[in-house]
Amino acid sequence: MAEPASLKPTPDLPKRWTDLWPPVVVGTSLWALAGVVLFVVTGMGPWTWTCVAGVVLGFIGFAIMAWQRAASRRGARGAQRDL
Repeated sequence: MAEPASLKPTPDLPKRWTDLWPPVVVGTSLWALAGVVLFVVTGMGPWTWTCVAGVVLGFIGFAIMAWQRAASRRGARGAQRDL
């Protein structure tokens, strides 16, 4: 078993791997694009509504991320750090 003094701290992940904005932007955009295509091709079918739900959930994700970032910047105790 290794001694605690010989253990190295885990390095931080690169910012591009921890940033949440790019996947949410891409995902929401893809849901919106698919919704437009499905609306043009099939009208208001169940898959179009699925795309609408995906876009709505994407915007909820944007709101939560903005809320977390604001809490982090004002120094709230329970907020995530370095957002």
